[in-house]
Amino acid sequence: MQVLVYGAGQLAQMMYLDGAALGIDVQAVDVSNNTVVHPVSKQPLDCSLEQAIERADVLTVEFEHVPEALLETAEQSGKLHPNKDAILVGADRVREKALLERLNIPNCAHRIVTDLTQLDECVEALGERLIIKASRDGYDGYGQWRLSQKADLPALKKQLKGLDLVRVPLVVEQMLKFDREVSLIGARNVSGDIKVYPLAENLHYQGQLHVSVAPATNSDDALTAKALEIFSKLVEGMDYVGVLAVELFQCGDTLLVNELAPRVHNSGHWTQAGADTSQFENHLRAVLDLPLGDTTNIGGDAAVSAMVNIIGCDDHDLALLGLPGVHFNWYGKTVRNKRKMGHINVTASGYKALGSKLEQLSGYLSADHFPELVDEAARLQK
Repeated sequence: MQVLVYGAGQLAQMMYLDGAALGIDVQAVDVSNNTVVHPVSKQPLDCSLEQAIERADVLTVEFEHVPEALLETAEQSGKLHPNKDAILVGADRVREKALLERLNIPNCAHRIVTDLTQLDECVEALGERLIIKASRDGYDGYGQWRLSQKADLPALKKQLKGLDLVRVPLVVEQMLKFDREVSLIGARNVSGDIKVYPLAENLHYQGQLHVSVAPATNSDDALTAKALEIFSKLVEGMDYVGVLAVELFQCGDTLLVNELAPRVHNSGHWTQAGADTSQFENHLRAVLDLPLGDTTNIGGDAAVSAMVNIIGCDDHDLALLGLPGVHFNWYGKTVRNKRKMGHINVTASGYKALGSKLEQLSGYLSADHFPELVDEAARLQK
């Protein structure tokens, strides 16, 4: 079996590593130059993209910002999972909002802006506390602006002046006072079978995910059922195949969809060490229409996991490998500010034990790059 992944980053690399154990040959496409490469070494393979498409059993993606012309060719092959429309939903917030509205899925109150004069109407309709997002090419806090009070609107308009809002509209959302951010990751295979992982609780810093804990603290069956209902509506409404990540705001007992990621997701990395079957293996199983693997936590109901992102630095001490239940993953990239360089998975037999391990782990990491880790460790130990 052979799977061709559009995108040659760390997600394709982790798919390759899990696929090898199943006898699945995973190759990757560097979409910047349409070269077929090995997902780990990044060395070009001796075939053209056309040949790789012909040989592959399935085509898939590791990120949603694949050039649309490449996606069109992939779709025409009849081998692309998830389908092109689902991938484009993840790449375009306007399409994403339209999908959520069509499926009657709760999300943040919003307006679509194609002219800066419409921002005044947004303030009147949504209030003066707004978050403004570019509809495309924005991630990890990039392409976002905030309005805290109406008096700052003229300055914001000056900041946004020059943007081509006809080509890339803005999505303007009401800034919520949510309790926390959570995500549900699950898979649906070609036959329509669905399996989801426990709800994860996510800690962001400067618009970028830093820590995920799964299962989320203080979550009950009712909250999980609401998340599952949303997930099921989405995958069935899009005829989706593969792993899908649904990022949510929790406001009391209500869940609102924040964003969709039509692929394996950062907040699901904990599944490598903490779940019976990782999200990477389940994505491959789903797109090849194999039986989906067990998504429960290893170790039973008391087992919990955390994922800690390593962002913009490489000043960690590999002595951390001596900590029990700690698993290190390095992507082999050149260090750059806000770039995801790797991640650390931590498993434990309860939240207090997990907090204790995160506290120990913080001693092997730079406090400058992991400012929130000690606070998260303390919260879990309460």
